[in-house]
Amino acid sequence: MLIKKSPQTNIKSSEITPRHVFENRRKFMAGAGMAGLGAIAGGTLGAMSGLMMPGEASAATGLAPLSAMANDKYTLATIGEKMATDKVVASTYNNFYEFGTSKTDPAENATAFEPLPWTVTVDGAVENPGTYDFDDLINPHQLEDRVYRFRCVEAWSMVVPWVGIPLGDVIRRLGPTSKAKYVAFETLFDAERMSGQNRRPIPWPYVEGLRMDEAMHDLTLLTVGMYGETLPNQNGAPIRLIVPWKYGFKSIKSIVKISFVEEQPPCTWNIANAREYGFYSNVNPEVSHPRWSQAKERIVGTGLFADRRETEMMNGYANDVSSLYDGMDLSKYY
Repeated sequence: MLIKKSPQTNIKSSEITPRHVFENRRKFMAGAGMAGLGAIAGGTLGAMSGLMMPGEASAATGLAPLSAMANDKYTLATIGEKMATDKVVASTYNNFYEFGTSKTDPAENATAFEPLPWTVTVDGAVENPGTYDFDDLINPHQLEDRVYRFRCVEAWSMVVPWVGIPLGDVIRRLGPTSKAKYVAFETLFDAERMSGQNRRPIPWPYVEGLRMDEAMHDLTLLTVGMYGETLPNQNGAPIRLIVPWKYGFKSIKSIVKISFVEEQPPCTWNIANAREYGFYSNVNPEVSHPRWSQAKERIVGTGLFADRRETEMMNGYANDVSSLYDGMDLSKYY
């Protein structure tokens, strides 16, 4: 139901986590002449909350294929690669404390979660505040397929094909005023639907934030799918953020609120432990976490983390985003 209408790097072969299982109909195309992530054509969103194509949702997973257009800057074809992280691994090894604190808890505990219908509240220093139905927030935009590195602060990494739209495109529609210097985000807080919230390993609700120029950067993706399908519950359905040059906890999941604010907003892990988790949290191999080195990362999906790689500055996206931090002392743990 419509609640409010708004106005109309490169990754080397050795760095891609091998993928053993990718069984849905949108398979990756092998070879140097591969033209995209797979047989995903450009197009508009389908019916059923703007995402689900009738009759095509997987009975086993409840996921639905998405119609999206490959962004030539961020496809496996463009970087000459054949595989990303195993789809099963990427959807069963992750952090989402709302459903439990172990890596496998989210996939096990999120099965009953119903991500639709969904609304997102927009407030603060913005010309078009209100509560937006999921359709109305997403449908005016063309979905894109993008392959990004994903680097966790715990020193493990994946390579994931996401489906989404540049957050900056949505922000421009919402019309932030000159007072908006930051964008704050909030995850759903509903302990009946998210069982992990019955405990308190971190403060609830989960909150995150970006500086406005970070939020507007082309790399910042408002994400509604992965591997050509809608997001699994455990990966932040139905809508999450992906900020690939920052540690993964900055990529907030299951977003229900977007606020445009003048002051730097609070962030959950900074609230929980400011010494270890800063506001910026850009990937920086030269600055160790207080309890471990960030110089290398374990590649998830290759046995028992047997394969390791050197971590790159800003997760390999320094050429794209380093200018955002001119004049800042990157030797600090931001």
